[in-house]
Amino acid sequence: MRYESISSSLFLENRKRFSTRMHANSIAILVSNDVMPNNADDVMGFAQNNDLFYLSGINQDETILLLYPDAFKEENRAILFVKEVNEHTKLWDGDFLTKEEVSAISGVKNVKWIHEFEKALQLFAFEADTFYLGHNEHIKRITSEMTTRQDRMIQWCKEKYPLHQYDRVAKITRELRPIKSEEEIVLIKKAVEISIKGFKGLLSAVKPNIKEFELEAELVYEAIKNGASRHAFKPIIASGKNACALHYNSNDAVCKENEMILVDFGVCYANYNSDTTRCVPVNGVFSARQREVYSSVLHCLKEGSKLLKPGISHSDYEKNMANLIEKELVKLGLITNEDIANQNPDSPAYKKYFMHGTAHHLGLDVHDLGLYSRPLEKGMVLTCEPGIYILEEGIGCRLENDYLLTDDGNINLSEAMPIEIKDIERLIANK
Repeated sequence: MRYESISSSLFLENRKRFSTRMHANSIAILVSNDVMPNNADDVMGFAQNNDLFYLSGINQDETILLLYPDAFKEENRAILFVKEVNEHTKLWDGDFLTKEEVSAISGVKNVKWIHEFEKALQLFAFEADTFYLGHNEHIKRITSEMTTRQDRMIQWCKEKYPLHQYDRVAKITRELRPIKSEEEIVLIKKAVEISIKGFKGLLSAVKPNIKEFELEAELVYEAIKNGASRHAFKPIIASGKNACALHYNSNDAVCKENEMILVDFGVCYANYNSDTTRCVPVNGVFSARQREVYSSVLHCLKEGSKLLKPGISHSDYEKNMANLIEKELVKLGLITNEDIANQNPDSPAYKKYFMHGTAHHLGLDVHDLGLYSRPLEKGMVLTCEPGIYILEEGIGCRLENDYLLTDDGNINLSEAMPIEIKDIERLIANK
């Protein structure tokens, strides 16, 4: 694997905390994601079911984790089922993990081949009352036409064991995963470190008439060279008015002389992610207007990030961030105090230039698990990402850092990524 080995103690502790929240005499079944087909005999890159990874550390397909904390025999309280390694699979696909390797990574002593799963479950199901099954409840995009390995497991279990009770893995993982352990924080920091190198590499390449995808290549180079598994998400390299489309990622335009480029990207390292955004001038020097807008967004980032601390609710945080942006929009001449006084409360004036939230959980998912009804707590990692988007001027500016919440505030994990105007201009000039 590309990343340094993770101590199995992380996954042992995660399973312990998960198991204590299960109903008595219940079984949890977590399955890996599918390898998704592309065209002909090609496939897309594999991304693991993050709940399964959180509890096992296993990063390959055709994997099942079975947890049965109340099993009579201790060896049956955690079992991993993985695909069998043989000479045929080695010849065509290279080595999969051996049973010994699976055990060393996960700390699970009982490892079986995946074809043994059905027989093993039949023995345990006779004694158990409840099944915990996983599903990608956290996804925000409609996937009704897709059938995943998790869907198939749910259907199979309910057909095979219709009289058992059923509960949701997500109810437990959404409680556990927002609070990061020390080991998880180290992995997120590593992802951020790689991102910083990528951004500095991009700065060295910025110049008029370069293509957006050429700048994307700088991020790819640094990510792969430093052991990243993949992009955390498809990067946004948006020059000029493209930066006013929040999820633009065509990355195929030419960066013109007087434009500004919005760079929103993340690195996935050992399945943990970073998520950062910076804006840079194509010609190396911010224009007067770009400088005004950038300074306003940076002010909101600095002041707004101070609000990220234990005890605050997401709604209060977002309300305060909106107030910060609103004041800056007035200063920039984009809205007036009269606009604010006469606005529709359901459609405030600032929404024309600032239309998204500014904080989300970060971890195994870029938008990681967490209930927004839950006040912030020590150990959570969140982004802060204010922005101002002026389509009529061809300027879109968003700045984003990653923050670890502490007892009385937070630590900016991405502090070393250049963000001050003078530093960005200096680094572009010194390439």
